[in-house]
Amino acid sequence: MILTVTLNTAVDLTYRVPALTPHASHRVTQVIERPGGKGLNVARVLAALGHETVATGFAGGATGAMLRDLLAATPVRDELVETAGPTRRTVAVVDTASGDTTQLNEPGPTVTAAEWTAFRARFAELLDGAAAVALCGSLPPGIHVGAYAELIRLARTAGVPVLLDTSGEPLRRGIAARPDLVKPNAEELAQLTGAREPHRATRDARRRGAHAVISSLGPEGMLAATPEGLWRATPPAAVKGNPTGAGDSAVAGLLSGLVDNTPWPDRLTRAVALSAATVLSPVAGEFDPKAYEELLPRVKVTSEPEAA
Repeated sequence: MILTVTLNTAVDLTYRVPALTPHASHRVTQVIERPGGKGLNVARVLAALGHETVATGFAGGATGAMLRDLLAATPVRDELVETAGPTRRTVAVVDTASGDTTQLNEPGPTVTAAEWTAFRARFAELLDGAAAVALCGSLPPGIHVGAYAELIRLARTAGVPVLLDTSGEPLRRGIAARPDLVKPNAEELAQLTGAREPHRATRDARRRGAHAVISSLGPEGMLAATPEGLWRATPPAAVKGNPTGAGDSAVAGLLSGLVDNTPWPDRLTRAVALSAATVLSPVAGEFDPKAYEELLPRVKVTSEPEAA
């Protein structure tokens, strides 16, 4: 079983409009509702890949009930913890003429000390039997910035490998707790290390405590600093489409490879192919299975010189 943690879950609403014009009324041509938050996106992709997946985090209020109803329609097992405050919503407005997306994200409910204690207890229980755990996304109000570091220590004590995908101070605190894997993007790496050059930033991040660092380089693929060396994985060509959820699909690919105990080049191939197949999908945040199978043998992985 793979456990995913989404402390700031959401109901994702996508509105499609013919063209988005400021200060104007718009006729919405399509509305899509999905359980959201990075960890839930990861869980959905893992389930589609055939992995038994459990999702935990917080859900509350009418929006939380809606989230759980949406989650019940997926193969992902719901182990969310109830909060008094309502779950947030995220709204994506897709301009179908240009393909651009405008994102509006609510902050999330304020989590109380008692709710955090209840979550920690649930998390500790779920670690028993977990093959790996992913800690994903932003922290809701009320949760201290060292929360992910605390959860990483619990996972390490239980002997469960852990992947961290967050940003800012939670990433800085979390990486010091020595997670098995972190997956920042180039901007998050630059904020963490102060370095803009990808090789240097990725290596610097690993020296801060992570066992392995996978840097997401957008359409240029991924750069991985691992105990076995430095690797670059690139898609066969630039893909055009909606990048929503592509990073979460990459996390799912890395986790899938971790629990399957595949070599690093195969893990990176899986992650890059899933990410590109998500960009190509007609539904935002979902990966196109046919595109994924076609991309897998075409992803290029090369060993990079350590001193690059």
